[in-house]
Parts: sequence; structure tokens; C-alpha cells
Amino acid sequence: MDQGKSVQSDEDRDCKQIRKSPYLPIVKRLTAILLFVGLFLWHIPAIRAQTIIQPKQLDYSSLGVLYNEERVVELRPHTNGGAIAFHAGKIVTYYKTKYYLFDLGILRHPKEYRQSITFHSGNPFTRTANSFTYGKQNHLIMLRAGFGEKRYFSDKAKRKGVAVGVNYQVGASIGLLKPYYLQFSRLKEDGISDYISTERYSEENAHLFLDGTKIIGPASFFKGIGEISLVPGLNARVGAHFSLGAFDQYVKAVEIGIHVDAFFRRVPIMIIENNTPVFINGYLSFQLGKRQ
Repeated sequence: MDQGKSVQSDEDRDCKQIRKSPYLPIVKRLTAILLFVGLFLWHIPAIRAQTIIQPKQLDYSSLGVLYNEERVVELRPHTNGGAIAFHAGKIVTYYKTKYYLFDLGILRHPKEYRQSITFHSGNPFTRTANSFTYGKQNHLIMLRAGFGEKRYFSDKAKRKGVAVGVNYQVGASIGLLKPYYLQFSRLKEDGISDYISTERYSEENAHLFLDGTKIIGPASFFKGIGEISLVPGLNARVGAHFSLGAFDQYVKAVEIGIHVDAFFRRVPIMIIENNTPVFINGYLSFQLGKRQ
């Protein structure tokens, strides 16, 4: 019995010494740290698995840079004429393309209208009238050059559909005024028979250009090509742009908007109608091209 009590007393004494040991708090802290580290290492595979399973989000804002340049041919009918144009562009990002433009077109006066009459003459060789524009004195042929920018507003999630944006452009213009030649019936000196005379407008023959009974029809479009005069001006346009497959290699786009041509003086297209230096037209544009 004494020996058992002695052994128990020694154990109690050792426990009291351990409790009083200054290293006990350190051991407890180390144990807690080791448990925390062990649990963290235990959960690392699960964290990595979650990261791998989660799909990666692509940044579509830079996908347009896959193509650096854009070449486009444009057919642009508008309310008073039309044009065919060529674009050469630099694709900055998917949402922005800067370009240069050159186009050739026809610009008509808003009051122009074509009509046809049947000319009666005693001369059997006199032709029946073709369709002509009454009261016109000049054709206006347009040469335009400019620079512009296309900006898309489409949401990134709609990248497979129609990309919607805006297109705006400014530039310089040269109007080529070509005289409008008509064929008239004039009497010979005998005052009985007539002959065909091809003439451009002047103050002396103004009465003929405005007399439908004397007009036989228009001359060839190329008549007067060597008498062209130049009218300088500016041009601008803004429109809503719709591109089919904006990431595709081939450009397929439609555009609708307003086009303005402004000249530094009045442009004499008509004889009696008000000739203006500014022409505002609505347009519809069809564009085909290639990105590279």
C-alpha cells in the first residue's frame, strides 16, 4: 500500500510540474498551428478541383484584333441619286474600326423629274421624244473622299448575331458639273421644214429648254464631257450600322442614315428651280468586303 501511494504521489508531482512548465503555452500554440496547416493542406485538392471545373470567361473585347484590316465595297442609293464607294479600314478593336473612303456618285436636284412627250413633226426623220428631265441645265457628278469610324454597341453575349453600331464620316468633295444637252426641233430658214439641233442651256435658248413642244429628247450622256467645271465642297454622314457576323472574315453589312453635301456656292442644276449649295439625303447602304 505504501508503495502504491508512493507511485501515485510521484505521478501527481510530475503532472503538477508539467502544468507549471513555461513551455506548455508554446506547445499548445504549435499544436494549434499544425492542426490548422494540416486542415488547409487537406482541403487544397478540393479547391484546385473547383478551380479547374469552373469555366474560364473569355475576354471578347479584343477578339476583333484577330483581323487587322478591312476592305469594303459599298453600294449606296439615296433619295436624290446614289454612289459606289471603296473603304480601307484599320480594325482597332472589335468595337472600333477607323477607315478611309473614296466614292463616285450622282447627285440630283430634289425637284428633278423625268418625263416623256411625243414630238410631232412634218419631217419623217424626226425621232419621237425620249424620256428627259424638264428644266435641267447640268448634271452633277460627285467625287468624295473622307475618313470615318464605326463603333459597335452590341452586347458581348450577342457576338454570333447582328452587331449594331453607329458609323460617322466627314470629308472633302469635288462636284463635276457637266452640261445637260437636249435635242430640239428648229425651223430652217425657209420657215417650213425643221431640223434637229443639239444644244446646252444658255440665256439665248432658255425659251427652248422650257418649251416642251420643241424638245425631242436628251443627247448622249457623254455629250459635253469636255466642258466639265468643278465645284468644291464638303461631305458628312451619320448612320445606324448593322453587321452580320462581326467576327467573320467576310464583311456583310447594311446601313441607314443621313448624308449631307455642302458646296461653297450654289450649284446650278436646274433653270427655274431654287438651286442650293446644301443637299441633305437619306441613304441605304449595302456593304461587302473582307477582313485580314
